[in-house]
Amino acid sequence: MRDRVVVVEAPGRVGLVEQDAMPLRPGTFRARTLFSGVSAGTELSYVKGTNPYLHVTWDADLGLFRPGTPSTPYPVTRLGYMQVARVVESATPAVAEGAVGAMTYGHRTGWVADPVAERFVPLPDDLDPLLGVYVAHMGPICANGLLHAAADLHGTDVRSLGDGVRGRRVAVVGGGVVALLTALFARRHGAASVVVLDPTPQRRQVAEALCLETLDPDADDPAVVLKTRWAHTAGDRGADVVFQCRGQAWALRLALRLLRPQGTVIDLAFYQAGADAVRLGEEFHHNGLSVRCAQIGRVPRGLVPVWDRERLSAETIDLVRAYGDLIRKHLVTAVVPFEDAPVLLTDLAERRRQELQVVLAV
Repeated sequence: MRDRVVVVEAPGRVGLVEQDAMPLRPGTFRARTLFSGVSAGTELSYVKGTNPYLHVTWDADLGLFRPGTPSTPYPVTRLGYMQVARVVESATPAVAEGAVGAMTYGHRTGWVADPVAERFVPLPDDLDPLLGVYVAHMGPICANGLLHAAADLHGTDVRSLGDGVRGRRVAVVGGGVVALLTALFARRHGAASVVVLDPTPQRRQVAEALCLETLDPDADDPAVVLKTRWAHTAGDRGADVVFQCRGQAWALRLALRLLRPQGTVIDLAFYQAGADAVRLGEEFHHNGLSVRCAQIGRVPRGLVPVWDRERLSAETIDLVRAYGDLIRKHLVTAVVPFEDAPVLLTDLAERRRQELQVVLAV
């Protein structure tokens, strides 16, 4: 038995290689891929050569990038984290043969997993399995953003994912997959208003098709528009919380301008080129603002025992159940054969092709 694997051989060079399938060991199970979602931010950073793991060493003990051997050198053989698979063999009572679940083993047609070391999230029978690509990792990224907003208000006393958005005015900067799922989470959990800001007309059209309000940041100054609309008290206007989901400096600068005084930007973006244009001497300083990074690698301090990845995946299943038809119709913009992955990834990296969410079908 052979598995096909997507490999980034060097910047701009993506291939499809065959490997011998791993043997089934006691306590493990064999999964065959059904769908594999493409994460346009993280994955394309390896295709473009802009990911810091390609150039320096990540010191996990110190939490620092340091000079040295790259943590992830080329060839990159494990790319992607949005897989849906069917269990075709099982040597463990923990995972039944025939089960369909969400996993994070990268773009490949098959995988042997140890359920003690790796996550397998069973998908409900009433859920479109293609939408399961969001369940293991991408959806939890967005849910974790809401969790950080809740912790910003309530510390460790977070009872619901909506504790940071319920009844509040929410702005979401960006119109990619992370931004749109985050906006849907905020609306699902009771935000009083949710406005998505992105300069790309096609992305705003998708947001509107998802029944989300949008603004063009290149038109009238959106900070003036929203601060005129969203009044709290005298001298206190703007968004209660902003989710920043686009990895460019102008987006973070805009997010800061949208906030009410002493508000917080929950930042889910990956700034591959840094953020040199962020002007910390302006609104950030004069309005006493905060920026809180909501990386999926950690939930807010003190919430780990209650809000683990499994709970965030359960919240994602709830979201996809609620909006699945809209997400499938408008957010998933292309489903392509697995064999087309090398051409697809290089086209996306070189901007020869524009897509929101691509799913590889095996």
